[in-house]
Amino acid sequence: MNFLLEIGAEEIPDWMIEPALEQLSKDFSALLAASKLGGSVQAVDASPRRLVLWAEGLPAGQSDGEELVTGPPKSAGAGAAGGFAKKNGVTVDALETLTTDKGEYFGYRKKTVGRATAPVLAEALPDLILKLYFPKTMYWTGKGGPRFIRPIRWIVALLGGEVVNFELAGVKTGNVTYGHRRLGSKAAIPLTYENYERSLQENFVLVRAAERKQRILDGIAKLGANVKTDEKLLHVLTYITEWPTPIMGSFDESFLQLPKEVLVMVMRHHQKNFSVERADGELSNQFVAVMNIDNDNERIVQRGNERVLRARFNDAKFFWDVDQRKKLADRVNDLSKVTFQAKLGSYLEKTNRMIDLARELGGDDAARAAHLAKADLTTEMVKEFTDLQGIVGGLYAKAQGEKEAVCTAIYEHYKPLSMDDSIPATKTGQALGLADKLDTLRGCFSVGMMPTGSKDPFALRRAAQGVVKILIEGGWSVSLKKILGGDAQLEEFFLDRLKYYFREIQGFKYDEVNAVLAAGSDDVVDAHERLKAIQAVRPTENFEPLAASFKRMKNIVTQANFTGGIFNAALMTEDAEKHLHAAAESLRGKLKGLPYQASLETIAGLRPAVDQFFDKVMVNAQDQSVRNNRLAMLAGLLSEFSSIADFSEIVTG
Repeated sequence: MNFLLEIGAEEIPDWMIEPALEQLSKDFSALLAASKLGGSVQAVDASPRRLVLWAEGLPAGQSDGEELVTGPPKSAGAGAAGGFAKKNGVTVDALETLTTDKGEYFGYRKKTVGRATAPVLAEALPDLILKLYFPKTMYWTGKGGPRFIRPIRWIVALLGGEVVNFELAGVKTGNVTYGHRRLGSKAAIPLTYENYERSLQENFVLVRAAERKQRILDGIAKLGANVKTDEKLLHVLTYITEWPTPIMGSFDESFLQLPKEVLVMVMRHHQKNFSVERADGELSNQFVAVMNIDNDNERIVQRGNERVLRARFNDAKFFWDVDQRKKLADRVNDLSKVTFQAKLGSYLEKTNRMIDLARELGGDDAARAAHLAKADLTTEMVKEFTDLQGIVGGLYAKAQGEKEAVCTAIYEHYKPLSMDDSIPATKTGQALGLADKLDTLRGCFSVGMMPTGSKDPFALRRAAQGVVKILIEGGWSVSLKKILGGDAQLEEFFLDRLKYYFREIQGFKYDEVNAVLAAGSDDVVDAHERLKAIQAVRPTENFEPLAASFKRMKNIVTQANFTGGIFNAALMTEDAEKHLHAAAESLRGKLKGLPYQASLETIAGLRPAVDQFFDKVMVNAQDQSVRNNRLAMLAGLLSEFSSIADFSEIVTG
C-alpha cells in the first residue's frame, strides 16, 4: 500500500526545511524496519507550510512470527521446567530441548501475531513528528504542551485510501489539505495519494521544491533579464514561496555610483531580489523580485519593492559618505574596543599578530593589508551589512589610495568561504588569508577552544579547511609544523582536515591518502604531488604486487622486533638476496632527479627481485648474524623507497 504524510504548519524558516526532511525520511525508514513492515520511503519534499513524505510498498499488516524463548538449563530439573512453562502460559509438553554451546536448555517457540499497519503507524507517528529536530521550537497549545518549529494546523496521514487516525496537539489526522493562503480555495481540499500533488497545484501550491525552482528560472527567462547567478538566494526563494512568480523592477541610475557589491548586497539581503547585469557585465539599474502570488497586474508589488530599495540605497549612500570621513588607517586603533574573543583579546591585538605572520608569509604588502584588514569592522556600512566585511575594507582602501595589491588582499581575505569557493586570487591576498585563519586557529587552540563534536563556535574546521585549500591550490610549499606554531593538537586537527580535503574534495582513495601522509605531511603541496603520482602509477601491473611485498617486509621487520642494524653485503649467502641488493643499488642511481611519478614507476620495477627474494630466501635464518643482516636489508629498503609513500598502507586485492 501507499502512504502519504503531510504535516501542515505555519511558515517554516527556509533554512530549517531540508534538514528536517532528511530526518523525516531517515526516521520513517527506521520505523518501517523496526516494525517489520517492509515498504520504503519514495520521496520527501516541502513548501513553507508543509513537510511531506511519500512511501510505497507497505503491507496491510505485520507478518505472524515465531520467537524462540530460552529457559533454564535442562539440568535444573522438572520444577524449573514447570515454572518456565507456567510463566509463558503453556504446559511442559509444549517445551523443547535446545542444544547450545553451554549445554541443553528448555525452550519454547512463542507464536507472535502481526498487528495491522495502520495502528502501528498511528502509535508511532506522533512521537516521530515531535522528535524532528529544529534549532528553535515553540509551544502553541500552552506551556508544557507539544513543541514544534511552528504551530501544526493540519495533518494528512493516508494509508491506501484510509486515514491513519491519531491526534497531535489537538489536531486530528484527516484526508484534507489546504492550498495557497491567498490564491487557493478557502475550504479544505479532499485528496488521495494519487491526486495529492494535482489537487494542490490546482490550488496554487507546487509541493516539489524542484518545480518551484524551475518556475522561478522560467519566469526570469521570460522577463529577458540577465540575472546575476545567486544559488543561495534561489534556494531561499524556493523555500519561502508556494507559487513563485518573478517580476521586474528598477531604481534610479544615480545609485549605480555606489559600488556594485553594496547594491547587490542591499538587494539580496533586504529584499531577496536578484540583481541584473547589462550585456557588458556591469550592473544594471533593474532587479528581479519573486512574488508568492500569480501576477502583479497593477504593479503594487513592483512599486513596493522599488520604494523599499530606494530607501535602503539612500541608507547605503549615507553610510558610504559618512565612512569616508575617516580613513581605514585611522580606524585601526578603534579595534581595541572590538572584542575578538574574551581570552584572546581585541581585534587590535589580533591585527598585530596578523601583521607579523602576514609579513613572514607575504612581505610588506601583506603586512600593510593585515594592518588594515579588520578596520572595516568599525564602519557604519559593515555594521549594517555584516556580510560585506572585508569587501568593504577593500573598496574603502582603494578609494583612499592604498596600493592595488593591498586593496585586493583585504577585499578577498575571508576567502574561501566554503570548499566550493575560490581562494584569494593574489599571493598577497593568500598570505593575508592564511595569516587571519592561522591566527584564529593558533589562538583558539592555545586557550583550549577546540571543536568538539558538532560544536564549533569559531568555525575552526572551516578555517583549517581554508588554510589547506589555500596552501595546496596556491602552491605554498611551507612547513605546516612551523606555521601551526608547533602545537601538537593543532597539527593532529590539521591532519584530519588534510585527509578530508584529499579524500572528499580531491577524490583520492583513502589508502592512497594514508600511504602518502604516512611518508610525510609537513609540506602539503609536496604531499599533493606525491598523491597524484601514486594515483597515476597505481593501475600499472607491478605497483600493487610491490605494495603487497612492502607490507610483507614491514610485517617481518615488526614481528622480529628489529630495532636497527648495519647491513653488511659480505654476509649475503643466497643468490636471490644478492640479486635484490644489486637491483636496489641500481635503482638508487636511476632515482636521482626523477619526478615522483617516474620514481614510482622505477621503484615498481623492483618487484621481480623482491618476489624472487621471498620465494628463495628464508629471512629468519638460524644464524643470528645472517638473520639480522637480512632484516637490516629489508628495513633499509622500506625506509629508502618509502619516502614518497608508505606502500604498506596500500590495500591490495
